[in-house]
Amino acid sequence: MTEHSETHKTANNLPMFGVGLRHPHYADALNLKIDSTDFVEIHAENFFALGGKLVDYLSAVSEVYPISVHGTAMGLGSASGIPESYLSAFCELVERINPLHVSDHASFSWGTVNKQPVHSGDLLPLRFDKAHLAILVQNVDRVQQRLGRKLLVENIVSYLNHHSDPLKECDFLSELAARTQCGLLIDINNLIINLQNFPTNKESSVAASHYWLSQLPAHAVEEIHLAGSQKPKVGQLIVDDHSQPVSDEGWQLYHYTARLFPHASTLIEWDNELPSWQRLNLEASRARAMHPVSHAP
Repeated sequence: MTEHSETHKTANNLPMFGVGLRHPHYADALNLKIDSTDFVEIHAENFFALGGKLVDYLSAVSEVYPISVHGTAMGLGSASGIPESYLSAFCELVERINPLHVSDHASFSWGTVNKQPVHSGDLLPLRFDKAHLAILVQNVDRVQQRLGRKLLVENIVSYLNHHSDPLKECDFLSELAARTQCGLLIDINNLIINLQNFPTNKESSVAASHYWLSQLPAHAVEEIHLAGSQKPKVGQLIVDDHSQPVSDEGWQLYHYTARLFPHASTLIEWDNELPSWQRLNLEASRARAMHPVSHAP
């Protein structure tokens, strides 16, 4: 893998704080610059077009904020591989805008029907075992070779119980990073949801989340995602809908996580029931205010 020279850094290598840029906020992102926000993150697939207004818009946004590219459809754990058409479009976008980070998920999305690639339309969970780890390693290696830079891989919400899997998720991701030299993107809300949907009888969700995080290689964690979800009815699973502010439990776990990985960037994700652009950026300001390194001299 060829290392990519990142051009967007804050002074003294301090952590950066950003927000997810969604369509209702496109105009505000250009016209209401928030000085306390360091970067914005886009969903890659929305900007695969090679011409038109979105290309011009993305160029204009890049003059205001550094940009991070977050994939939602790569399907890094797909046994059938990542279709060349998708990977080419993704790589072209990254080459065009030279983003701060490039990321996608530890999930599978692609299969084949009549030898043609078919996408699931969702982030489907992997079994945490050696066979699925090998598939993930192969695909991550391929993507990083094509990109010529590091890819960050994110933990997902899984609506399946993984307690019987041969590997723990934290060990699965740690081994992925060791074999590929990829980075890790840790979604705190995803971790909380999984532990609350499928708790163990051995320890509290707080203790379990602290253990999970402490097993990761600190040098590999380069980005943290924060989000909130609707509270479910009694007896129902929590759904990761990104429709609420970060919960109190999310902030508490972020306080712990930021100390484990003090130089990782932090991003606020909010995809449904969107607040105003100003309100969204207040969440990023709150993350900055409670971060142990952001105020260092």
